[in-house]
Amino acid sequence: MVTTIRARYTKGVIEPLEELQMEEGKEVTITISEIAEEPKGADPLDVTFGGWAGLIDAEELKKNIYSDRLIRARAGVKL
Repeated sequence: MVTTIRARYTKGVIEPLEELQMEEGKEVTITISEIAEEPKGADPLDVTFGGWAGLIDAEELKKNIYSDRLIRARAGVKL
């Protein structure tokens, strides 16, 4: 079973912030990744700007959007 939960590290102890569904005494492996804190007063748009850069081909996306618009998705109007 793989589960991801939030936890807090305080005074040398990792304390779960969510309920764990497992038997008492069960041995587990823990992978730790820090949650990046947002700088105080930062504009969310500035912080996320460019996050999708290089992940999609913008020209291909635009081509697909325009080609999808050409498809008749609605039935004809009857008057």
